[in-house]
Amino acid sequence: MRRSFFFLLLFVLGIGLSVWAEAPNIVFITVDTTRADRMGFLGNKHGLTPNLDLVARQGVVFERAYSQAPLTPVSHATIFTGTYPQFHTVTDFGHPLPALLPYLPEILQKSGYHTAAFIGSLILDPKASMAPGFDRGFDFFDAGFRPKGPDEDRYTTVERRSGDVVAHTIAWLGKNRPSPFFVWVHLYDPHAPYDPPPPYDKRFSDPYEGEIAYADASLGKLFSYLRQRGLYENTIIVMMSDHGESLGAHGESMHGIFLYDETIHVPLLFKLPGELLARRRLNSRVRLVDVAPTLLSMLSLPLPPTFQGESLVSLMKGNQKVADDLPAYAETDYPHRAFGWSALRSMRTGKYLYVRSPKPELYDQSQDKDAAHNLAASSPAVAGTLQAQTNDFYDKTTSYHGKSQPAAVTSEQAENLSALGYVSSSAAGQSADPFQGADPKDKIGISNILQQGMIAVEDGRYEEAIPLLRKVLEDSPLVSAAQMQLGIALAKMKRYPEAIVALRKSLEQLPDSVQAQYELGLALYETGAWRDSVPYFEYVAKKRPKWPDAQYSLASVYARTQHVPEAVELLLTVIQLNPEHFRANLLLGRILTLQHHAGEALPYLKAAVAAAPDNFEPHAFLADAFDELGDAPGAAAERTQAQALKQRARP
Repeated sequence: MRRSFFFLLLFVLGIGLSVWAEAPNIVFITVDTTRADRMGFLGNKHGLTPNLDLVARQGVVFERAYSQAPLTPVSHATIFTGTYPQFHTVTDFGHPLPALLPYLPEILQKSGYHTAAFIGSLILDPKASMAPGFDRGFDFFDAGFRPKGPDEDRYTTVERRSGDVVAHTIAWLGKNRPSPFFVWVHLYDPHAPYDPPPPYDKRFSDPYEGEIAYADASLGKLFSYLRQRGLYENTIIVMMSDHGESLGAHGESMHGIFLYDETIHVPLLFKLPGELLARRRLNSRVRLVDVAPTLLSMLSLPLPPTFQGESLVSLMKGNQKVADDLPAYAETDYPHRAFGWSALRSMRTGKYLYVRSPKPELYDQSQDKDAAHNLAASSPAVAGTLQAQTNDFYDKTTSYHGKSQPAAVTSEQAENLSALGYVSSSAAGQSADPFQGADPKDKIGISNILQQGMIAVEDGRYEEAIPLLRKVLEDSPLVSAAQMQLGIALAKMKRYPEAIVALRKSLEQLPDSVQAQYELGLALYETGAWRDSVPYFEYVAKKRPKWPDAQYSLASVYARTQHVPEAVELLLTVIQLNPEHFRANLLLGRILTLQHHAGEALPYLKAAVAAAPDNFEPHAFLADAFDELGDAPGAAAERTQAQALKQRARP
């Protein structure tokens, strides 16, 4: 208590934390896609966030915090650089973080902090080309995601449940125990598809709320660990969301298109060492661009001259009036880059929310919190003034590099985005002027239909997905994600000729797409066009040498096109990558039997039986192998077993 009181005195006098005997640890939490109105500490009564509510009571809560973009990498770049999207230039998925731009993790690392990041999704994985440069300044960066293949689990490929993210965090802390540490914990669970694990799938009727409750429970385990190890008292905990979720508000089902409060108003809290400033709630308007300046100010570290946000320390200590609101700018280029519609910019200032769009929007948020009554037509002078202010603000906060046109995403990035339910920006036919194109208010239904179609494909509801995706392509034929997903859905329904047409169109838009090449190869293979499928499988096998299914597909078509030695070599590679691969063991065993090497074939055929004990094929092939070896009883037993399994499998 003595040190806590001394710390409190220093803080009130304006001296930073770094003069205290022990530099505070920092746990920096971003919970993806989480609305402010779902937090208990911001008034929600559904009991979703008891662990965060307790932390909030021990710290400072900002009731009106606003994101600068409704997209994960764009918002996180703002959070960690203290700059606006037009300055840091990470305005879309896959855009690299500028190497020379001061970055909070790197600043803390150079100041003596041990740094680690634990990421919940492919969307922020630098190694997957989704967030290049975001691992700068981290001693350890825990990601390692990839697109989900057929029959694979989403939670071991494209994302990680919050319980696993927290478990990885605790394991690192338990092994390293460095002091001081800066740990970034990113939880992705509230992002669509909403699929909370038991018991949260039953405890809450709304699966989105179930995801939030599960994420909070996972964070509770992290907080408990910190308390048990005596780390909690001397740890700054910063928690926020990168953006929210529309959930149907203004016609938007998810996020990325609009800039209303449902996606831009976010939770933000600071828990300081020793419960300093506990139970303080501030109603002033603040921004996520202010988070990095605030944290560095607390530590008495100098603010880089590039920072465009403001330190909130003075406001937290009560040195500013509660009514002192900061203007909150936000933007989204996603509707323009993904669909060729107009981009949007917004400004919250005074009592107004202004949205720059082809049909300008003006809302009096003091009386119209839901932004339901557009006053732009009835108050043209106010709307004109705020448009000028918004444009002027954008111009003054844009970097030199931000004025250049960023490169389109690559095919790899497009595939990763598709796996997460987003649309790539590579071929939407957008103009150089981001404000050219349809007003997103008039087109939001297309975005919703596309998301429904993509989710239906992932869930295996292919028949439902096909008309949805066709409707998107009727309106926006250059949306490559819709074209590819349509091809996949048609192939799954065994409508191979139609699938081939759709996948060829997808490859016209993304020629180096591994996924499109693979799916087209499969569709051609199923029609018997084996030789036509070879170049597609060869391309994929070369690009993905450690993907067993890609190597198997090429081996399978080689075996049918008189390239048997090459097929055997590939099958051995597949089995080395995955010893339990059913089809590889089955085909290799069959080839060896036909080559009169039945003795060598037996282990592979028995491995196929073990991998798929209810499949009749390996037993039938074993019978042939035993015949080749002169083992008549063995052959008869296997043939009987094969016949029984085949009979059982008939409808």
